[in-house]
Amino acid sequence: MLQLTPESLILLPPLAKIVCEPNWRWAPREKPMPNFDLFYVWSGEGEVELNGTAYEVGKGSCFLFRPGDFTSATHNPQKPLVITYIHFDTKDAPEQIPDRYRKFVDTVEFEHLLSRYVRLFLVKTFAAELEAQLVLKQLLIHLFREDMQAPVEKKASNQLTEAIHEIANFVRQNPGVAHRVEDLAQRAQLSPRYFSMKFKEMIGMSVQSYMIQTRIERAQHLLMHEGMNVTEVADALGYRDIFFFSRQFKQYTGRSPSEIR
Repeated sequence: MLQLTPESLILLPPLAKIVCEPNWRWAPREKPMPNFDLFYVWSGEGEVELNGTAYEVGKGSCFLFRPGDFTSATHNPQKPLVITYIHFDTKDAPEQIPDRYRKFVDTVEFEHLLSRYVRLFLVKTFAAELEAQLVLKQLLIHLFREDMQAPVEKKASNQLTEAIHEIANFVRQNPGVAHRVEDLAQRAQLSPRYFSMKFKEMIGMSVQSYMIQTRIERAQHLLMHEGMNVTEVADALGYRDIFFFSRQFKQYTGRSPSEIR
């Protein structure tokens, strides 16, 4: 599958990020899967059965169902699954295919790509399908990397890596909160200095820059897709000064909030 060009990936409906209803269940298939389905769990608890094998799933669980697979699933109604699924096919038979199942420890980058893919189709966007093919290829590369990583490597870095990425994900999910580095470090059970150093090393930017970036990305989404005006967005994201918000927004995006809206 790595040998395939992005243009060889055929994007199919449906695709979505959804919160499953409490009574949700994926009934056993009468016919096998007709195409590929990338299935990722953001949160919740459940069980997926694939070709007769049951998998307990939670945050970070990721399947790549293949044509011919038989699937079913259920979940805990008290902790419903939040999932993204992406259907696609290929013009040619791939020489290599990622494993059917893995569980990500480092979820931030993969989740960012999943969100980008789904967002491309929320509104009519120029060259959306072309970009989506490129994003899907990146997602498949992530699957290959995860499958090829040696078990010893995974074990060696697990605890610290999981702590840092959990914090990054927490910040991304709560962009309107004025996070303090000291509080985030305490959440990771690290000193502020060591936490800041490892955060930059693993995420690729300082804690402060990451907080601003996630806030601006959320602001873009609210302006473009939620019908909120500039004042409402600034207030929702914790900015007390709308002029400071506009200045910071333009610094990171190159455009003012009013232009985006």
